[in-house]
Amino acid sequence: MRTFLIIILAVFINDPKEIAKINSLKKEAEAAFLAKDYELALSKYTILSDSLGVDDPAIKLNLAHAHYHLSDTAGAKNRYNQLATAENNKLKSVALQQLGVMSKDAGKLDESLQLLKSAIKADPTNQDARYNYEVVKKLLEEQKEQEQQQENQDQENKDGEDEQEQQNQDQKKDGEEENQENKDGEQEKSDEQKEQEQKEQEQKEGEEEEQEQEKSKEQMTKEKLEEMGISQEKARQLLEAMRQSEIKYLQHQKRKATKRPPSGKPDW
Repeated sequence: MRTFLIIILAVFINDPKEIAKINSLKKEAEAAFLAKDYELALSKYTILSDSLGVDDPAIKLNLAHAHYHLSDTAGAKNRYNQLATAENNKLKSVALQQLGVMSKDAGKLDESLQLLKSAIKADPTNQDARYNYEVVKKLLEEQKEQEQQQENQDQENKDGEDEQEQQNQDQKKDGEEENQENKDGEQEKSDEQKEQEQKEQEQKEGEEEEQEQEKSKEQMTKEKLEEMGISQEKARQLLEAMRQSEIKYLQHQKRKATKRPPSGKPDW
């Protein structure tokens, strides 16, 4: 911010001693301000404005500047607001300009732009107000552009998240279907296995039943042979002899059947 120092030209006070005191304080305040001793300048200007009641907008403006340079935002804003409705358009313009700069520093760009616009209307020759107006205007445009880019990015991220969520749901659905197919396949395999096991069990039971029947027949045969007084070995010999006799008989019948009858005679 350009340092503003308004030299007080005249104060309408009749008491020579009071006038001398005021003029002395003015010089001291002015010297302190130019030396950038803003604490001393603030003290002198405060005495002039508040203690001595010097009603001079220029003193109030320099007082506001002193608050501003000391980073006393609340004090500066209060003093500048007192001058925002001043009849002196140049002082009014500077006060509005400073309020606009403070709003810009606080990040309130819309408010800053309006205050700077008012400052230019109050004094069209205020080049500092015009410069700050263009700066804030550009910052607003960049801010809106960034907000639009962020909004677009957020939308893209949201669309990407929605697409990813849909893919996850599709994958989950496919996985559930695959699990169901595997489960159905395992169930079918299990049913086939159970059926095979049942057949094997039935076959085993049939074989065991046949074995039992065979054992039962053997036991009955043994008992009959014992009743007849014939041993198992003798019975086997008899059976073998009967088998051999049957074989010889069949062989004899085969040779007899193949012998040709005498020629010219009937075969009966």
